[in-house]
Amino acid sequence: MTDNPLRLLLEFDSQAQRDRSQPPTFLHRRDRKFALVCEEQGEAPDAARWLAHLNRLSGPRATPTSADRTLASWRRINGGFAVSGAVAGTLAMAGLLFYDGGQRINITVFLAFVLLHLIFALFTTVQAMAGWQPWRWLAHRLGVNPGDGAFTRLQPALMARAAHLGGIAFAIAGLFTLLAMVVLQDLAFGWSTTLDTAATSYHGLVKAIATPWAWLWPAAAPDLALVEATRFFRAGNPTASTDPALWGLWWPFVAMMWATWVLLPRIILWACASVQARQKARRLLTSHPAMHALLYRMETPALDTGNSHHDADDLPDTDTRGNLLSLPDSDILLCWAGAGEPELPESLRSGKQLVLRAGGSARLSDDDQALHRIAEHLKNNTKAVILLVRCWQPPTGELQDFLAAARDIWPDNARVALVPLATDSNQEPDAHQIQPWLRFAQRVGSEFVQVSLPPLQMRDPYTAIGDGS
Repeated sequence: MTDNPLRLLLEFDSQAQRDRSQPPTFLHRRDRKFALVCEEQGEAPDAARWLAHLNRLSGPRATPTSADRTLASWRRINGGFAVSGAVAGTLAMAGLLFYDGGQRINITVFLAFVLLHLIFALFTTVQAMAGWQPWRWLAHRLGVNPGDGAFTRLQPALMARAAHLGGIAFAIAGLFTLLAMVVLQDLAFGWSTTLDTAATSYHGLVKAIATPWAWLWPAAAPDLALVEATRFFRAGNPTASTDPALWGLWWPFVAMMWATWVLLPRIILWACASVQARQKARRLLTSHPAMHALLYRMETPALDTGNSHHDADDLPDTDTRGNLLSLPDSDILLCWAGAGEPELPESLRSGKQLVLRAGGSARLSDDDQALHRIAEHLKNNTKAVILLVRCWQPPTGELQDFLAAARDIWPDNARVALVPLATDSNQEPDAHQIQPWLRFAQRVGSEFVQVSLPPLQMRDPYTAIGDGS
């Protein structure tokens, strides 16, 4: 499990959503046992180790997790901002440096553009700190899922980071465009303004802007003589009294101004947005409601009340439709998460026209394909689907989601016969291994899911469960 706070928050939130379908007693025993193992190993039972422990129990997954999909969406957003910023930076610099030989490139326009860009960069940071989401419409327009649950509160910081990344690409592309045009063209810079501004005042402004690099590159800090010589007027003829070589001496100042006041602030603000996102992710994880419940379960022993009777071995009401029913006659067999491996019993395999596998290491696309193939087959008057599961594995949220999707795709009269298989497929599952599946069927909906024993069970199923045999 990675220590990335963003991924850690996503994985924890996703696991918390799945744990909602589990009994509180099961969660308490599971997490308390994990805490005791960590105590024996001398480790602190934090969220990262807890998730790694659960991942080892569930085994490897062939399909991307929800955290992978959410982070991939944000990588696409970052990439889109970077590409858009690079294109915009190239075009903006080309427009600022447009020179047809008869006019000067006005340094004043550069100053105004850099100031505007700096204001936009600071506004992006302010909106992230205030929690505004002006880019929400763009995320929806791109058709991506920026995240849900607790992760939603990180969207302002993540959007600010993406915007600053686009600003960095904008600044780098603009700087390279400037250097390329300096080499390829004979650019003529100057300064001009309609205001009644003296050269000394303008030089004071330029000197203040060049303060960060004047000691490092004196040529990039224009002196008063250059400022006085390169002022031009729209109706004047600047070439009459000015050395033509002076018009090109401004480019080091322009390059350093762009790098210092456009590129550098974006890099600093991008780093600040990244730190803000990580710190906020840590705070959200610490204050997550499921984290408080997890810490309580890990710190509190699982106590036995000492009552002479407990309901651990009690079965659900045998009069309800959610209890064991006879196995229906169906020619569709669906094996969930490796059930029936390495070989299906002949009693289940015979007479089946459609045998499919889903769940476990199968990809999501394979699960969807299995759902649609069964839906097509159910149109031929077949109303039941036999679903094989491993009785020793507890029902998972993944199976519940699969059945929810099946209810939407399959015909309304379709039913599912859920058949738990023992480790030895020729043996009957124990009663305590069938009880979780009975409760699972009631939770999903007994009108859609029923629990049946494999055909090797010849006795009355109600009697078999009732006497605990």
